[in-house]
Amino acid sequence: MPQPPFFHEASRTVRFWVQVNTQWIGASIGKETLHYRYRPDGRDEDPMDTYQSYSEAIGAAVRRRLAQGAREPVMLREFDLPAT
Repeated sequence: MPQPPFFHEASRTVRFWVQVNTQWIGASIGKETLHYRYRPDGRDEDPMDTYQSYSEAIGAAVRRRLAQGAREPVMLREFDLPAT
């Protein structure tokens, strides 16, 4: 993996990488998107905690977007993620 996932304060996104076959693909997801989809009742929750809790579903969403023709870096939006 290029580096561990991290929260980028300036863009308010979690940036991370997903392995697809032998390649690492860069992706990101906004703090608001994470909380809207996975923690709508949460307040001031750490986006990294939310990302870690749902990283498998988020990685699967990146792979689906790539299969649909998305290019790196993949920016996930709320409709890319399954409802919980």
